[in-house]
Amino acid sequence: MGRGGGMGNPVNVGIAVQADWGNREFISNISLNVRRLFDFLLRFEATTKSKLASLNEKLDILERKLEVLEVQVSSATTNPSVFN
Repeated sequence: MGRGGGMGNPVNVGIAVQADWGNREFISNISLNVRRLFDFLLRFEATTKSKLASLNEKLDILERKLEVLEVQVSSATTNPSVFN
């Protein structure tokens, strides 16, 4: 018993259409969540870079102050009469 170009069983077609819509909705949700994750990661990267740059500036200032203190201590140990 062959089928002559018909669409097949309407129940099966309906089930296939529902499954297709379900799959499309699932894929759409996955795509949306991937986009949200990507946006979050971009914001996180920008914020992290900014905070790291600020910390780097503070560290540079502390390193310069430490160098000055090291020079002062070195001067004091080589010439203790400065403090008398």
